[in-house]
Amino acid sequence: MNVIMMGPPGAGKGTQAERLARQHGLPKISTGDILREAVQAGTDLGRQAKAIMTRGDLVSDEVMIGVVRERLDRADAQGGFILDGFPRTVKQAQALDEMMAGRGPFIVIDFEVPDEELIRRLRLRRVCSRCGAGAAFEEDGAGADGQAEHCQRCGGPLVPRSDDNDESVRERLIVYQRETRPLVEYYRARPTFRVINGAQHPDRVSHEVSLAVASSARRQAKWRDAGATSGTVS
Repeated sequence: MNVIMMGPPGAGKGTQAERLARQHGLPKISTGDILREAVQAGTDLGRQAKAIMTRGDLVSDEVMIGVVRERLDRADAQGGFILDGFPRTVKQAQALDEMMAGRGPFIVIDFEVPDEELIRRLRLRRVCSRCGAGAAFEEDGAGADGQAEHCQRCGGPLVPRSDDNDESVRERLIVYQRETRPLVEYYRARPTFRVINGAQHPDRVSHEVSLAVASSARRQAKWRDAGATSGTVS
């Protein structure tokens, strides 16, 4: 099973990707994580990414595509994966289609959340000051943020992200609408594309994600069976 989690900053796709990955025993592949790994490992692509990020620039499509391709080639991703944060552009999506040749179709889940709710969530978001890992908050449905104080990965203290102020968040949402929303149109016609209301309680969102994945998996199975019967699928 191969799944792409899409949505604007603060939509909860990272949290849902983590839950789905644990549920199905698949690797959760976050672009932030693999960029940090590539930089720490000192690979050619990692050095390129580090130089770009040091300048404060966005990592180019070419570098991101290369880093993701390297990650998907690892043994643990051969049986499936959950992608969080990739693709972000149509060019990246086209490259991913090429990477997936012979590996079967994937499920695309798009989380929709109103802008004001995204801004509220991002005010609460924290990152580890030691390893840089993100820490999502888990609401209890009554407005509490439930935010932990230490990173679950390394135990480091959690701090607000410097770019999660209202002005920066609104600018990032504008950029998302301009550059990433076209992906919705790219994927919308596919039978395994699903839209989920990400403004709900995380447990409810997880339930709907599971239903969407199960429904899409059934569609994939029917497609494979139909292709095998007609001789169009190898």
